[in-house]
Amino acid sequence: MSRLADDSVDLVVTSPPYNLGIRYGKFSDTQDRESYLNWCGEWAQQVRRALKSDGSLFLNIGSAPSNPMLPYEIVMALRGCFVLQNTIHWIKSISIEDRKGDLQSHGHFKPISSKRFLNDCHEYIFHFTKTGRVELDRLALGVPYQDKSNIARWRHTRGSDLRCRGNTWFIPYETIQNREKERPHPATFPVQLAEWCIKLHGASRVHTMLDPFLGIGNCAVAAQRCGVRKFIGFEIDETYLAEAKRRLERLV
Repeated sequence: MSRLADDSVDLVVTSPPYNLGIRYGKFSDTQDRESYLNWCGEWAQQVRRALKSDGSLFLNIGSAPSNPMLPYEIVMALRGCFVLQNTIHWIKSISIEDRKGDLQSHGHFKPISSKRFLNDCHEYIFHFTKTGRVELDRLALGVPYQDKSNIARWRHTRGSDLRCRGNTWFIPYETIQNREKERPHPATFPVQLAEWCIKLHGASRVHTMLDPFLGIGNCAVAAQRCGVRKFIGFEIDETYLAEAKRRLERLV
């Protein structure tokens, strides 16, 4: 990233290794806490340098029930580089009762066998900017009003049946049959998650997009689907990089 020009990137969407002992191909995910947080500060400085003043960094971070402070510690490590403008909760699995009282479950979760901890069904998406004042295209992810009378009653609707989705995003993983072939990376986020970040920032404003931790290329796929003109990704694992290239070629 040190070779990127200053103020050259409109949008960064990424998910770094979480330092939770995940088995990657060519990265040790078991640094001591201080070294890991220092490393996060180092790549964050490079991202800040390359990011435009009205750019956005959407940072996906998860945790483990036995290590719940990790996301917040990363936020504090980036505090010297960025302002935390929004905190979004990525909901992977949820169980709700409909109006008839029927219980429905949606999405996928990784069960935890524990008498102390709950199943972990969400991760964070931290939206960082340089100033905390970057305007977003809130209605790009808008949802219709459930109670249509609100359209006329509330002045801010301006007669439109569309409201801000808010900071809880339900995005389940796609069901796969063979993890090794269909998702050969131990810690990916869905392409839809990256697409929503692009659209929320404002797809028409994103001319150059960056993912410093490319993995198998979900951000690159999202960028191509959203019509982003230029995409830059970094990946140290040749196997993951090759898979990312194959996925992009299939879209052409």
